Amino acid sequence: MAYDSFRDWITALDRAGELTRISTPVATELEITELADREMKSPGGGKALLIEKPTINGVVSPFPVAINTLGSNRRMAMSMGAASVDEVAAELGALMKAKPPTTFRDAFQLLARAAELRHARPRRVKDGPCKEKIHRFEERASHTAPWPAAPDWKRPETLPANPATLLNLPILKCWPLDGGRFITLPCVVTQDPDTGERNVGMYRVQVYDNQTTGMHWQLQKVAARHGRRYYETKSRMPVAIVLGGDPLFPFAATAPLPDGIDEFLLAGYLRRKSIDLVKCETNDLEVPANADIIIEGYIDPTEPLRDEGPFGDHTGFYTLPEPYPVFHVTAITHRNDAIYPSTVVGIPPMEDFYIGAASVRLFLPMFKMNFPEIVDIALPAEGVFHNLVFVSIRKTYPMQAYKIMHGLWGMGQMMFTKYIVVVDDDVDVHNTSDVMFRLCANTDPGRDTLLTRGPADVLDHATSDIAIGGKLGFDATRKLPGEGFKRTWPPLIRMDPAVRAKIDTMLGR
Repeated sequence: MAYDSFRDWITALDRAGELTRISTPVATELEITELADREMKSPGGGKALLIEKPTINGVVSPFPVAINTLGSNRRMAMSMGAASVDEVAAELGALMKAKPPTTFRDAFQLLARAAELRHARPRRVKDGPCKEKIHRFEERASHTAPWPAAPDWKRPETLPANPATLLNLPILKCWPLDGGRFITLPCVVTQDPDTGERNVGMYRVQVYDNQTTGMHWQLQKVAARHGRRYYETKSRMPVAIVLGGDPLFPFAATAPLPDGIDEFLLAGYLRRKSIDLVKCETNDLEVPANADIIIEGYIDPTEPLRDEGPFGDHTGFYTLPEPYPVFHVTAITHRNDAIYPSTVVGIPPMEDFYIGAASVRLFLPMFKMNFPEIVDIALPAEGVFHNLVFVSIRKTYPMQAYKIMHGLWGMGQMMFTKYIVVVDDDVDVHNTSDVMFRLCANTDPGRDTLLTRGPADVLDHATSDIAIGGKLGFDATRKLPGEGFKRTWPPLIRMDPAVRAKIDTMLGR
């Protein structure tokens, strides 16, 4: 299902009983975070929240804040117009496995799949709702305007909506030690200067003042690679930040797509409708015409980097200040009824856990194409994405678990994984207790572990060096001849099925 605006998405959540409206003023400084954090840690992820009167230094912003809109399995499925993410994953898996048709029925099925893909490709349009209000900034305008904070006797009750600036958008200060306010759900659009390939990534954006921000793209990210080419040629790099629109935009921006695959293509496929793209006002990048807010600008390779942070991150700890490029705002455009989308990250579980889990479900068929023995994969909330991966396999030969470890560490963002636990196919990897039981019972640390080194997440504070760290794999599968095990592997304790059935009948189950 395609949502034509973020407000349409909010309306759908409201009708489905998945939204709580907060009509009393709530401060963008820490209070929205506390409210959202409690909701996100509710059973199943709680509800989405619409803060109707977010305040900036005590003054109401004209833009409502929506948060935790993707923070449950049900809401993730709703964003894709499906009953479950597994249903969408099955469709995608069938598409990838499509073979040349041998019957008329096969031909019609393949034709239907091709029609779906036709609607995935973005299309260019001349205008769109994201340009209902346009505010261009003078390039040499002051970059030192403070956040609005006037004495009570002359402080307005509500900040003006027009023109939209970084000062009246309800950008959150999430945690007490954060270095400032951060845009936390941005879809950052960049373009390879050599190939023209577009990338849409999610990188936090710290607001420095009324017209400049930090741009925190880690060195392994595609946008950082684009940036290096601009730095080599010393030419300005155009950048656009997309906020709102279809809820699948931020999901696609975080999805582990192969390099060179357009994230808007994935979003178009999942929403079953092409994304209309419109050219920015002050650069040549194209952005979704149905977005709520667009922030346009550039990065100047000739100016020095600037410290960004601290920031309370998805690791559950603050990431400390590091130098990153400065983003200069040249225009902000928005819908008349724009809603500001946001999220907060911190000690799990948070909204990002459900987004990450959906990515794993959706791309599991791709993993299975590379590794047919894989049964399932899980990223436990405690592992905050990259730290811990559980994978179950159908083991048929010695050292197969080690093959899977090496293979996963070599696939895209899996390179950041610190710990991989491989278990047999009868283990539910989504049951952490079951996995930990097998890990403790089935391993001899001196025989069943693999310690190696490789790229690490820039946000990992535990590594001795930035972006370089160790990795540890555990083979918690049953051991086969040839794996150094010289005894008889014992059977797992299980009750006789007939006895279980008899006792179930006795207990009325």
